[in-house]
Amino acid sequence: MPKQKTKSSAKKRFKLTGSGKIKRKHAFKSHILTKKSKKRKLALTHSTLVHQADVNSIKEQLRLK
Repeated sequence: MPKQKTKSSAKKRFKLTGSGKIKRKHAFKSHILTKKSKKRKLALTHSTLVHQADVNSIKEQLRLK
């Protein structure tokens, strides 16, 4: 029986915290930055947690369930 592979896209985008929550980065920070305010760009720099509605889907992609 072959092993199940994790989704490569999910592996690159998500990290687990020490308490088991899933961390993600904000979108909209890669290009067309001139029209965005400094405050907005700074807020997008920080990582955040994945919304509770998406946790099960991401855990499945990372083969944590």
